[in-house]
Amino acid sequence: MTDTTTKEEIKIRPFWYSDIWIFPKLINIITTLDTEGRVNAAPYSFIMQYDVMSKNPRMILGFRQDSHTYINICNTGEFVINCPSADYIEDMMETARFFPAGVNELEHTRFTMIPSRKVKPPSILESPQIAECTLEETYELPRSNGIVIAKIETIVMDKGLKDLDRGERIKAMNLPIGLGDDSRRYYYHSLNYDAVMHELEDPPDAYRAAGAATSMEWDTDALQSLMQIPPGVRTLVTDQTENFAREKGDERVTMKRFTELAEEAGMDKEFLNRFRSKSDT
Repeated sequence: MTDTTTKEEIKIRPFWYSDIWIFPKLINIITTLDTEGRVNAAPYSFIMQYDVMSKNPRMILGFRQDSHTYINICNTGEFVINCPSADYIEDMMETARFFPAGVNELEHTRFTMIPSRKVKPPSILESPQIAECTLEETYELPRSNGIVIAKIETIVMDKGLKDLDRGERIKAMNLPIGLGDDSRRYYYHSLNYDAVMHELEDPPDAYRAAGAATSMEWDTDALQSLMQIPPGVRTLVTDQTENFAREKGDERVTMKRFTELAEEAGMDKEFLNRFRSKSDT
């Protein structure tokens, strides 16, 4: 029997997600306008992708229901997610202060407001990456968060960043990672961190050749496209494609059917190229 005496059960209490559990999260500043057109800015980390494909790119976010940011988003339907570099931690903390409604927190910082491209709230110049969003849906949890699902209207980045290798881009952007707080007063961040890369190995039973065990005949070009899919999910894509072809009354998988399904799922040529190894490009 394994010795478990080194473990102890912890009571789950309010703010467990910050005081107890460590959730490394990217710190973002969300800018909004109120109904009178006044700017509001505040830091948030409850933000992540909702749709992963490019056909309908969306974010999901969480807020206190009485926060100025949430109220503004509900009233105006627009906001901007700004990701400042770690050089501006003190300015980010300044926007976290509980200023009265109508106060533009950015005026108390070194941040520079710039016009956004698709929405009315301003963006922050000192943010290497920016997402301009519009509201699609809200869900209010009883006595808890307001959940926002929003469409990404456009992504804006500093020139040259998108052309960098991901490891190089991480270092160039120097984004701070939030590590929670003590007593809702002392906030911890990871600064100037080193990004470590690990390569994901193929599973032992990965499809590797044209003779892979499919249940239907595949045209050569369709099978070649299938081979661009990562081995870890290739079986899933194979099954989905064959089921799709059968629904269309086909007896074999053609490139036309593979392309149709790929387009429905947002897997265009650019998406497939993402999975090609660097030696193939």
